[in-house]
Amino acid sequence: RTLHFMGVQHSLYPDIGVAGLWRLMDRVEQIAAHDVVIVAAGMDAALASVVGGLLGNCVIGVPTSVGYGVAQGGTTALNAMLSSCGQGILVTNIDNGFGAACAAVRVINSLNPKPGGATP
Repeated sequence: RTLHFMGVQHSLYPDIGVAGLWRLMDRVEQIAAHDVVIVAAGMDAALASVVGGLLGNCVIGVPTSVGYGVAQGGTTALNAMLSSCGQGILVTNIDNGFGAACAAVRVINSLNPKPGGATP
Protein backbone atom coordinates (compact mmCIF):
# COMPACT_ATOMS: atom_id res chain seq x y z
CA ARG A 1 0.00 0.00 0.00
CA THR A 2 2.85 2.39 0.76
CA LEU A 3 4.37 2.01 -2.71
CA HIS A 4 0.95 2.57 -4.29
CA PHE A 5 0.37 5.66 -2.14
CA MET A 6 3.78 7.04 -3.16
CA GLY A 7 3.02 6.46 -6.84
CA VAL A 8 5.61 3.73 -7.35
CA GLN A 9 4.80 1.06 -9.92
CA HIS A 10 5.18 -2.34 -8.33
CA SER A 11 4.27 -6.00 -8.63
CA LEU A 12 3.28 -8.52 -5.98
CA TYR A 13 4.39 -12.15 -6.12
CA PRO A 14 2.63 -13.96 -3.26
CA ASP A 15 3.34 -17.46 -2.00
CA ILE A 16 6.74 -18.13 -3.56
CA GLY A 17 8.60 -19.42 -0.50
CA VAL A 18 11.54 -21.79 -0.65
CA ALA A 19 9.44 -24.78 0.41
CA GLY A 20 8.18 -24.74 -3.19
CA LEU A 21 11.26 -23.37 -4.93
CA TRP A 22 9.76 -23.96 -8.40
CA ARG A 23 7.25 -21.17 -7.67
CA LEU A 24 10.11 -18.70 -7.30
CA MET A 25 12.02 -20.06 -10.28
CA ASP A 26 8.91 -19.73 -12.47
CA ARG A 27 8.87 -15.98 -11.73
CA VAL A 28 12.55 -15.14 -11.27
CA GLU A 29 12.87 -13.33 -14.63
CA GLN A 30 9.83 -11.16 -13.86
CA ILE A 31 11.19 -10.37 -10.40
CA ALA A 32 14.66 -9.58 -11.79
CA ALA A 33 13.13 -6.85 -13.97
CA HIS A 34 12.58 -4.67 -10.88
CA ASP A 35 15.24 -2.29 -9.51
CA VAL A 36 14.34 -3.16 -5.92
CA VAL A 37 12.90 -6.39 -4.54
CA ILE A 38 11.22 -6.49 -1.13
CA VAL A 39 11.17 -10.01 0.34
CA ALA A 40 8.85 -10.69 3.27
CA ALA A 41 9.56 -14.02 4.93
CA GLY A 42 8.88 -15.73 8.23
CA MET A 43 10.00 -18.94 9.87
CA ASP A 44 13.68 -19.30 8.86
CA ALA A 45 13.47 -16.48 6.27
CA ALA A 46 15.48 -18.49 3.75
CA LEU A 47 13.69 -16.76 0.87
CA ALA A 48 15.72 -13.57 1.36
CA SER A 49 19.01 -15.48 1.05
CA VAL A 50 17.82 -17.33 -2.04
CA VAL A 51 16.57 -14.17 -3.78
CA GLY A 52 19.76 -12.33 -2.77
CA GLY A 53 21.83 -15.13 -4.26
CA LEU A 54 19.85 -15.32 -7.50
CA LEU A 55 19.52 -11.61 -8.25
CA GLY A 56 21.91 -8.69 -8.41
CA ASN A 57 19.11 -6.24 -7.63
CA CYS A 58 18.74 -4.33 -4.39
CA VAL A 59 17.02 -6.77 -2.02
CA ILE A 60 15.25 -5.56 1.12
CA GLY A 61 14.27 -8.25 3.60
CA VAL A 62 11.28 -7.94 5.90
CA PRO A 63 11.25 -10.63 8.59
CA THR A 64 7.71 -11.47 9.64
CA SER A 65 6.43 -12.45 13.05
CA VAL A 66 4.50 -15.46 11.75
CA GLY A 67 5.78 -18.99 11.66
CA TYR A 68 5.80 -22.13 13.70
CA GLY A 69 8.41 -23.94 15.72
CA VAL A 70 10.90 -21.54 17.25
CA ALA A 71 9.86 -18.46 15.26
CA GLN A 72 9.96 -16.39 18.47
CA GLY A 73 7.74 -13.62 17.15
CA GLY A 74 10.01 -12.98 14.17
CA THR A 75 13.40 -12.88 15.89
CA THR A 76 14.42 -16.14 14.21
CA ALA A 77 13.60 -14.66 10.79
CA LEU A 78 15.35 -11.39 11.68
CA ASN A 79 18.54 -13.15 12.77
CA ALA A 80 18.48 -15.35 9.67
CA MET A 81 18.20 -12.33 7.38
CA LEU A 82 20.92 -10.44 9.24
CA SER A 83 23.29 -13.36 8.78
CA SER A 84 22.18 -14.17 5.23
CA CYS A 85 24.62 -15.82 2.86
CA GLY A 86 23.22 -13.58 0.09
CA GLN A 87 25.56 -10.66 0.77
CA GLY A 88 24.32 -7.08 0.61
CA ILE A 89 20.72 -7.72 1.63
CA LEU A 90 19.20 -4.81 3.52
CA VAL A 91 17.00 -5.83 6.45
CA THR A 92 14.22 -3.95 8.23
CA ASN A 93 12.82 -4.71 11.64
CA ILE A 94 10.18 -7.39 12.15
CA ASP A 95 6.95 -6.73 10.22
CA ASN A 96 8.24 -3.35 8.97
CA GLY A 97 6.93 -3.43 5.42
CA PHE A 98 6.37 0.32 5.63
CA GLY A 99 10.06 0.91 6.33
CA ALA A 100 11.01 -1.44 3.49
CA ALA A 101 8.77 0.47 1.07
CA CYS A 102 10.25 3.80 2.18
CA ALA A 103 13.79 2.43 1.70
CA ALA A 104 12.81 1.12 -1.74
CA VAL A 105 11.56 4.58 -2.73
CA ARG A 106 14.88 6.10 -1.62
CA VAL A 107 16.81 3.60 -3.75
CA ILE A 108 14.55 4.15 -6.75
CA ASN A 109 14.88 7.92 -6.37
CA SER A 110 18.67 7.64 -6.27
CA LEU A 111 18.58 5.64 -9.51
CA ASN A 112 16.15 8.04 -11.19
CA PRO A 113 16.60 11.48 -9.59
CA LYS A 114 13.72 13.91 -9.98
CA PRO A 115 14.30 17.64 -10.55
CA GLY A 116 14.56 19.42 -7.22
CA GLY A 117 14.88 16.15 -5.29
CA ALA A 118 11.12 15.58 -5.12
CA THR A 119 9.86 12.15 -4.13
CA PRO A 120 7.33 10.37 -6.34
